[in-house]
Amino acid sequence: MSAPGRFITHAVSEPAPIPIPLSRPPVDDELKRAVLAAMDSRQYILGPECCRLEAELAQDTGVKHALLTSSGTAALWLTLRALGVKAGDEILVPSHTAFPTVEAVCLAGAKPVFVDADVFYTIDPADATAKVTPRTVGIIPVHLYGQPVDLAAVRDLASRHGIWLLEDCAQAQGAEWDGRRVGGFGRAAAFSFYPSKNLPAMGDGGAILTGDDEIASRCRRLRDHGRLDKDVHAEVGFNLRFNELQAAALRVLLRRLDTMNERRRALAARYTHELADLPLVLPPTRHRARHVYHLFVVRTPRRAELAAFLRERGIQTGVHYPIPTHRQPAVERFAPPPVPRTERLVDEILSLPMSADHTDEEIDRVVAAVCAFFGA
Repeated sequence: MSAPGRFITHAVSEPAPIPIPLSRPPVDDELKRAVLAAMDSRQYILGPECCRLEAELAQDTGVKHALLTSSGTAALWLTLRALGVKAGDEILVPSHTAFPTVEAVCLAGAKPVFVDADVFYTIDPADATAKVTPRTVGIIPVHLYGQPVDLAAVRDLASRHGIWLLEDCAQAQGAEWDGRRVGGFGRAAAFSFYPSKNLPAMGDGGAILTGDDEIASRCRRLRDHGRLDKDVHAEVGFNLRFNELQAAALRVLLRRLDTMNERRRALAARYTHELADLPLVLPPTRHRARHVYHLFVVRTPRRAELAAFLRERGIQTGVHYPIPTHRQPAVERFAPPPVPRTERLVDEILSLPMSADHTDEEIDRVVAAVCAFFGA
């Protein structure tokens, strides 16, 4: 018991800040109604919602065919199979990308040839050209962070050397080059609907888009056990199908894609304006490209300190990607040579919170914290 006339005081702690996630997928009543309606249909695999979404994806991108599959990785692998990739083939890939780009090449039996990044963090056409050999059959440029690659240079490279072009559009749904959607510039393109992507599913999902009838037909078989019909299997395939519940939700979100991308671009402009005077490298944008900011990636030699400072304030960040793909243990057998620009930038990149569902107030809070870190 305390002495008479004395009071026990307790320190009052400040409430913890409300966390700001790196990404926030949308959830609302319209999406819930679409999923419940698909559930009530009792048609769950490659049914009418999937067929409608495939038609809408093809129309939105301006290509003839769209085929849904279980992930962006599956989309890449199926397309490589359809392209006839075999052991001994070499495929040009950026080292600065998510590992699934390279993984699909390895699973197809080919050798990935790692290409350095350009100043926009995407594949460097000059370095890619220098690495073409008689065994090179194709190139997989990745539209990274929502930024299209230099498609003019990459297409010229593919044409001059007689190799195919497979666009990895996993991070760039709705991005444009010269006013055209990415995904229609090569033999085929692979898309991802992972929950943080510009067109986000409630789980894994992907699609192959192509104007090539043969590639479409083969991928359609391969994703469903190599079937010609229910009972006849023309080749050994796999189960890489898509489902109706996801398709129903994605059809709702596809109608909002441009609006969601404009929101990302508005938040990116807000970041750019407010952070312009800090010692940060902000995301560059190509003149002929429409960037859709799947990620907002800055660069600083003080990356680890800044990330820790923001984490203490409830702000989530990410690093995409801390280890270049050519340095991953899984590809040591290829003995890849160094790619200097990529090896430098991976020590400095930091992804700040970005999605169409982030609020202006959240971005302003991130900005204030970054400014405080740099003493601005």
